[in-house]
Amino acid sequence: MPIKKKPKKKAIKKKTVKRKKPALKRKVTKKAAKKAFKRKVAKKPLAAKKTEGNIIGIVTHYFPKVRAAVVKLKGPLSVGDSLKLKGHTTDFTQNIASIQIDHVPVNTAKRGQEIGLLVNSRVRQHDMVYKL
Repeated sequence: MPIKKKPKKKAIKKKTVKRKKPALKRKVTKKAAKKAFKRKVAKKPLAAKKTEGNIIGIVTHYFPKVRAAVVKLKGPLSVGDSLKLKGHTTDFTQNIASIQIDHVPVNTAKRGQEIGLLVNSRVRQHDMVYKL
């Protein structure tokens, strides 16, 4: 009697699932971060700034004992003008009583100058100064 051979089992193919590789974390350089920040700032609406008045300068320093602020001007300013100082925690209006440039009192100041200005309340660096 002939020997019966057992039938071969068919190989079962396993289904493989292709997995996506995890995204590599990209190192962000300081230069790239600055560019991204500038893009975000440029996209912000300027409607809030227009309602305040004309931007006349930015506070660069504050002296708390004498209550004076150093302001970098973006436009002309004179004694008697009405100002609004606005920042993250600052929001008040006042009239200009005195302006000083290099410890010398003056009546008017031009664009680009840094002036000393007496203020009624505390201000901080980067607070905006608006002319009303």
